[in-house]
Amino acid sequence: MSTTESAPLLTVDNLAVEYPSKKFRARPFRALTDINISIGRGETLGLVGESGSGKTTLGRAILGLAPVTAGTISFDGKDISHATRRDRRDLSRDLQVVFQDPYTSLNPALEIGAILAEPLGVQGMEPAAARKRVKELLDQVGLPSDAINRLPREFSGGQRQRVAIARALALSPKLIVCDEPVSALDLSTQARVLDLFLQIQKDTGVSYLFVSHDLDVVRHISHRVAVMYHGEIVEQGPADAVTTDPDHPYTQRLLLASPVPDPDRQEQRRADRHRLLEAQRMQHEQAGALA
Repeated sequence: MSTTESAPLLTVDNLAVEYPSKKFRARPFRALTDINISIGRGETLGLVGESGSGKTTLGRAILGLAPVTAGTISFDGKDISHATRRDRRDLSRDLQVVFQDPYTSLNPALEIGAILAEPLGVQGMEPAAARKRVKELLDQVGLPSDAINRLPREFSGGQRQRVAIARALALSPKLIVCDEPVSALDLSTQARVLDLFLQIQKDTGVSYLFVSHDLDVVRHISHRVAVMYHGEIVEQGPADAVTTDPDHPYTQRLLLASPVPDPDRQEQRRADRHRLLEAQRMQHEQAGALA
């Protein structure tokens, strides 16, 4: 995979996100600390980490759904760190999201045609033009034309995620934040949806921030990978290097935790992971004793 242009589309510099504590006079909870990433045009940055690592919070901060305490987020040359609601509405043309659950992210009471036409109508597109665009979107994500008159519950999980992808593509965005978009799908469906993301990027040049807990998934789809641990980026670099020969102990643990189909290799991975965890535990104990 290669990017279309070298100038970054998205740049995050020294970003920090804090949430106020619910306890009286308690310190705020810092969810992100000193985050620095960039995404080029037509590029995919895979953001990987375990649950609670802060990766979803970073995606939400970029979308304006989490407070920016410090640092800056620049999109297409503009500072969007504290964009107003009106600015965010304008940004929605170029910045979209695909959520984890393909069912709860779709209105169950609306037909697929209405779901896909909604963002087009908000941007002022005429009904006839919107209907034509909806048909184009269904074709782009590999869904039949009669899906326009069907409800989300009539589709499988993979098909519903295709609808969610089509909705994100409706306004031809420059960047899509993909928040665990395949984690709720079975393995065979995951592979088809990932291939769809790749094909769409090839056809349109869209960029992705692809959030996942699975190193194998981000290896398949990403140009570069950033690894998040306890609200910090601990390692980032080319996808092949980070996902096959990582430097940081946390990334090494993630790699060893990934299942493999060979039972002997899987048993060896478990043993290697146990040794790594034990070595890290002893290092922490020694550091504590010296302190």
